[in-house]
Amino acid sequence: MLWTNRGMFLMFDWVFHRQAMPTNFYVALVTEAVVPTVDINTLGELTEITAGNGYTTGGYQLTPDATDFDVMTEDDTGDKSTVQIKDLKWTAGGGPIPSAGDGARYAILTDDNGVVGSRQVIAAWDLVTDRSCTDTHSITLEDCELRAIKPE
Repeated sequence: MLWTNRGMFLMFDWVFHRQAMPTNFYVALVTEAVVPTVDINTLGELTEITAGNGYTTGGYQLTPDATDFDVMTEDDTGDKSTVQIKDLKWTAGGGPIPSAGDGARYAILTDDNGVVGSRQVIAAWDLVTDRSCTDTHSITLEDCELRAIKPE
């Protein structure tokens, strides 16, 4: 899991400056064409998988609540706090996901900017290998976790 500098800035801004949080968050799937780093700011800097057949441009919509961000923990032994996102599932219908091109290598948490390419990247997860699926099958992400740990 990777926090972007933009993501950390937004979290501080929402909490300490009481700026309005997004109404929704999104998890988008992107290819390995551009590797997400801490310096990525917007989804448009990455290459989203081709939409269609059950995958919508911009990704899976999440509401900031205890249903979509369903597990929170404080770990005093490990000196960390975590929040997990509910399991996310994209089921292919009428063809494969992605509908063309390379599979999904990274999952990207973004805000809800109306212009998908301008959505701010908060965090990224490496899926380790490219993910794709054929008609009637699914891509499922389980327990994507955001971690805050004690600095060294």
